[in-house]
Amino acid sequence: MSEPLGDHHDRAAFTCGVESLDRYFKQQATQDVRRHIAAVHVFSEAGTVAGYYTLSALSVYVRDLPEALAKRMPRHPLPATLLGRLARDLRYRDQGLGEMLLYDAIELTVYASAQIATIGMVVDAENGHAFRFYERFGFEPFTTTPRRLILRLETMRRLVEDR
Repeated sequence: MSEPLGDHHDRAAFTCGVESLDRYFKQQATQDVRRHIAAVHVFSEAGTVAGYYTLSALSVYVRDLPEALAKRMPRHPLPATLLGRLARDLRYRDQGLGEMLLYDAIELTVYASAQIATIGMVVDAENGHAFRFYERFGFEPFTTTPRRLILRLETMRRLVEDR
């Protein structure tokens, strides 16, 4: 279960092996939380951060959505939830932590959707490995930006119910 990033979390020791994700977590994450730019959630053990993810609000255009999803939508910008970053510390490799972080983000988004509208969770896959990781959970590519994917709210609800 995740918790919001706090001062008691040791950010300096975190390393996932991707410099941009490490730098963000060590240098930018607390500022984004303070300025309400991103909600940063962490999995930790006694203050040691095992992994983190960020969630933010996002507007998406119907023309960019997968065709089957776009058919049923109005033609104005639509609310979505951005999974901006997801990373796990190298010390926790091969323990399924990436999947646990993603499921936690999905569950939080589903619960929040009762209060704040969202059509789904959007993620920008950094590379082919990340793309395949998200695709396994039902994320679908946008038509105009192939590395940008969306997981429909209906799919997220099913994933939460099936857990």
